[in-house]
Amino acid sequence: MSSIRRRGFTLIELMVVVAIVAILATIAYPSYTNHVVKTNRRAAQAAMMEVANRQQQFLLANRAYTDSASDLGYSLPPEVSSVYTLSISASSTGVPSFTVSLAPIAGKAQADDGTLTLDHLGTKGPSGKW
Repeated sequence: MSSIRRRGFTLIELMVVVAIVAILATIAYPSYTNHVVKTNRRAAQAAMMEVANRQQQFLLANRAYTDSASDLGYSLPPEVSSVYTLSISASSTGVPSFTVSLAPIAGKAQADDGTLTLDHLGTKGPSGKW
């Protein structure tokens, strides 16, 4: 009678590996989502700077700012428009001014990030996000 030795994983070994993977996933996932939020915010800030730049060009050509992105010949890049909504408010009474706002879309990764703003003076808000 010869004894045959079986090779393979035991259930205990498999459960230990599953537990280790679960622990790593609980540590890595929040870090990943935080990185995604920061990346989206940086893309949004770059888009806001582009809108502000185009507003300055529009002011030179028309002696007023506009509240329409289409007047500026601009549309948000898909990575920004998928998580933020653009709004531009312009005033021509007194000194011309504008404010660009990007509000996060509810239910998306940016929902808890807050609204980003940039005005004609270069004032950026909220201060902790820039």
